[in-house]
Amino acid sequence: MRWRGRRGSSNIEDRRGRRGGGRAMSGGIGGLGLVAVLLIGWFFGIDVSPFLQGGGGFQTQAPAGPVSEAEQQEAQFVSVVLADTEEVWRDVFAEQVGEAYRPPILVLYSGVTSSPCGGASGATGPFYCPADRKAYIDTAFFTTLDRRMGAGGDFAAAYVVAHEVAHHVQNELGILGQANQIRAQSSEAQSNAISVRVELQADCLAGIWAREAQERFGILERGDLEEAVNAARRIGDDHLQRSAGRVPMPHTFTHGTSEQRARWFRTGYETGRIPACDTFSAERL
Repeated sequence: MRWRGRRGSSNIEDRRGRRGGGRAMSGGIGGLGLVAVLLIGWFFGIDVSPFLQGGGGFQTQAPAGPVSEAEQQEAQFVSVVLADTEEVWRDVFAEQVGEAYRPPILVLYSGVTSSPCGGASGATGPFYCPADRKAYIDTAFFTTLDRRMGAGGDFAAAYVVAHEVAHHVQNELGILGQANQIRAQSSEAQSNAISVRVELQADCLAGIWAREAQERFGILERGDLEEAVNAARRIGDDHLQRSAGRVPMPHTFTHGTSEQRARWFRTGYETGRIPACDTFSAERL
């Protein structure tokens, strides 16, 4: 991805390097089992603390002190990607929605932080909080995506940022609020099914961003799209459950299968149109 030397966003709230109130969590899961559970938390966006009860110990604590040069590079990269999303969605909203786009704040943190939607740690992963209109990312997630999930590359990381910004786009369009209201009144299975449609739409919207960013800024290099599609596949619910040693259970899916996530990203990239991302009326996901 071509990003160096380009404009970064000022809508970054950098909380890295702050000393956090890390907490100790006892756990009866160790070794690969612990890693698998944490990965489920990373990618499902849930706190897996309840699964780490029993014996033994697992410590989560935010690192303190100045950020490293590598971490500064990560922050600069995220800032450039965020700036691209701001310009793309400003123009797309003007052309396709007829309204002004209000960009989100992106919070960078290390280890643990807090939000109106709850605490964030290494067991939650990137998420968007509609209450404060902020996206939260621990850049260590990019290393996890690469080394543990086999989804490396800078455009895979850009896809993660674009996906969280896409949730903000949904919020701006009024989609996220409506979906969450319906979920709150639904059974667990129905709520999960709605969540899948929300997440697949975000993948599709991330695809729109990739298409428009390429047309405006020429960001793509050879293999970049494959990196994003591979990342989408690696964080499909079915793949994650198999990686955790479980038989995939569709009624528990909250983000969609690997095939669905990759296909909806491609749909956004190929069409560039918000209506094409209407997962809620789609008969086939």
